[in-house]
Amino acid sequence: MANTLSNMLPASKDKYSLWDKLFIWKDRLIASRQFQREVSRIPLLSSISQHRAKGVFDLMAGFVYSQILLGCVRINLFEHLADGPLTIDEIATKVDLPFKGLERLLLGAQAIDLIETRQGRFALGTLGAPLVGNHALLSMIEHHSALYQDLRDPITLLRGDLKEKALESYWPYITEHSEELKSLSAVEKVAQYSELMSASLPLVADEIIDAYDFNQHQCLLDIGGGQGTFISLLSQHTKNLKFKLFDLPGVATLAQDILNQQLGQGRVDCIGGDFFNEALPTGADIVTLIRVIFDHDDTRVKQLLKSVYQSLPLGGRLLVAEPMADTPELPAMGQAYFGFYLLAMGRGRPRSVQEISNFLHEAGFQKVRSIKNMMKINAQIVIAEK
Repeated sequence: MANTLSNMLPASKDKYSLWDKLFIWKDRLIASRQFQREVSRIPLLSSISQHRAKGVFDLMAGFVYSQILLGCVRINLFEHLADGPLTIDEIATKVDLPFKGLERLLLGAQAIDLIETRQGRFALGTLGAPLVGNHALLSMIEHHSALYQDLRDPITLLRGDLKEKALESYWPYITEHSEELKSLSAVEKVAQYSELMSASLPLVADEIIDAYDFNQHQCLLDIGGGQGTFISLLSQHTKNLKFKLFDLPGVATLAQDILNQQLGQGRVDCIGGDFFNEALPTGADIVTLIRVIFDHDDTRVKQLLKSVYQSLPLGGRLLVAEPMADTPELPAMGQAYFGFYLLAMGRGRPRSVQEISNFLHEAGFQKVRSIKNMMKINAQIVIAEK
């Protein structure tokens, strides 16, 4: 191999340590086309080389893969295959696609393990089967169309030069303008984003309910509780727990109607307001913030946590649950996916458990801990006690 350590190191002798220089040499060696070709001929190293080449290709092709997934969702392919494998002719009678287009979609879906072939029929694949009946994931996949619009030119987005963001308009509550916020009191203004939050919330709710015993509490206040999906799911696991929900006026109106029908009159009190500009309801001994704080900047998060602290009695608890940065075994979820999602949305950032814990201590909470849950890709959970 022609490249040596001496001719691949930076000219400066003082800027980098020897350890830095070794890694720089390694990076430049791997970047060398000659090195790549030579490694591909060595049996023990060729598999590593091919694996890394596939990783780079998958990054480049990721958008195409996601669009194949979206295409499958839009023709309800996974639901059509739920009862068993079908031939392409049988699928064609169920979907609105020309035969050639359907064939191309099926072959693409098969290539990324969404479906597979069995004796000449198409069947659910290892990645497609979990989507059957999973309204939460299907809603999020469909919703990503707005995100992709904003990411079509990532540099413009990063510079802050994107004037109209599809995702920002989808989440109307992020506006700081009080007059626009007041306009959200109309139910129709909040229905779209509230329905998406409600559809996708079970992914997080299941993690919380399995990980924490709510029967030790008397009354729960769910801040930013949307249409009450978490309260509705939790009520099935608790007998005597009473509930309060606090959200924008239009959302609270929706939630009160829904929860009255599901839980009966008197068990839930849904209160409309702005949790940044109004005092929080009191009387609850546990407060939940589920997928709330990562939508907001540090100043507002600290303000909200202090308000929660003030609303709780001594010994009361706050539960924070959301996808977090630095999630074990899921490094790309935080800063890559949610970092750019929240940038397109217009506010907020993913935070680590440690950052959230620091904010909670600053707000006045003395006992802060994370609790274990099974699917950290859906959320991590932090508990704080007053």
